[in-house]
Amino acid sequence: MINVTKSYLPDLEEYTAYLKGIWDRVYLTNDGPLLRELESQLKEVLGVKHLKFCTNGTIVLQMALKALDITKEVITTPFSYVATTNALLWEGCTPIFADIRPDDYNIDPNKIEALITENTQAIMATHVYGNACQIEQIQAIAEKYKLKVIYDAAHTFGATYKGQSILSYGDLSTCSFHATKVFHTVEGGCIVTDNDELAQKLHFYRSFGHRNDDYFSIGINAKNSELHAAMGLCVLPKVPELIADRKKVFGYYNDRLDFSRITRPSLTPGVEYNYAYYPVVFDSEETLLRVVDSLKAQEITPRRYFYPSLNTLPFTITAGAGELQSCPISEDVSLRVLCLPLYPSLAEEDVDRIATIVNETVAVVNENV
Repeated sequence: MINVTKSYLPDLEEYTAYLKGIWDRVYLTNDGPLLRELESQLKEVLGVKHLKFCTNGTIVLQMALKALDITKEVITTPFSYVATTNALLWEGCTPIFADIRPDDYNIDPNKIEALITENTQAIMATHVYGNACQIEQIQAIAEKYKLKVIYDAAHTFGATYKGQSILSYGDLSTCSFHATKVFHTVEGGCIVTDNDELAQKLHFYRSFGHRNDDYFSIGINAKNSELHAAMGLCVLPKVPELIADRKKVFGYYNDRLDFSRITRPSLTPGVEYNYAYYPVVFDSEETLLRVVDSLKAQEITPRRYFYPSLNTLPFTITAGAGELQSCPISEDVSLRVLCLPLYPSLAEEDVDRIATIVNETVAVVNENV
């Protein structure tokens, strides 16, 4: 069985050495020493000022909205994982969908201004597949209309834009440390800012608003445990090697796939990529479905990611104006995009087999058209 991804696990003895310390201290959670050590190392690796390690990549989006007092309309992307939209809806915000660029599938800044109203408070954009949005253009729009910028940077760990971690942009930026990501803590996520006041807010938000025995502010349970921090401390030093291995697999696909009938999203100039995903786009949904069937018949599981376009989900339509917000590019691409298996240990011969199945299936479909 080849799945779309496979989690990296460190040497068991290395992990259990951290567990020994946890057992000795009997300190399991609530801003423990391993959590603080992981936060310190992450800030150093990423070159960011403030970083809070939390339970997952969704709750940090909710914390971002809360910290910036966002309660009304937020212009966002329809081409993302559902967590992006769910966070907005969960916090009582109204998602306003701006369509995506046809080359990299990130939110199109040229579609944002026309959607701004007196109720617009923020832009929440996703760096799709770990590839940076049009950061300068988005920032210019935000400054012009006095809007906040939140980046769902769930896929970006280890990727840089113009020499800086992609996580360093925006008023607040979030990342997922889920087991499937380039860097993981089994479950987890972080929120990043260079603003001291926001960082202080987030510190209290993460733990019910506690300050000693008093309640300093509103809060939620976004704490993460020492066991998760231990996993992060084991995985973090391996990230450069893991990205290098991902790059090799990425190259195998590039060399073997027939791009006469499939395409890939373009990379934003200035991005040093982390090779988080390998998405391909077919000429039709019919071709995609045939490819999926052919792969699954050989116990190979790709993923329709992202699907469907978030503006088409019934609960987003209900939460908006009560009618479909048209995003034709996202609606089209989401029907035709497929992420192929990609992880550091994926063997070259397996990539060759996957690419052969894809190429042959696409050829057969087009012969019958």
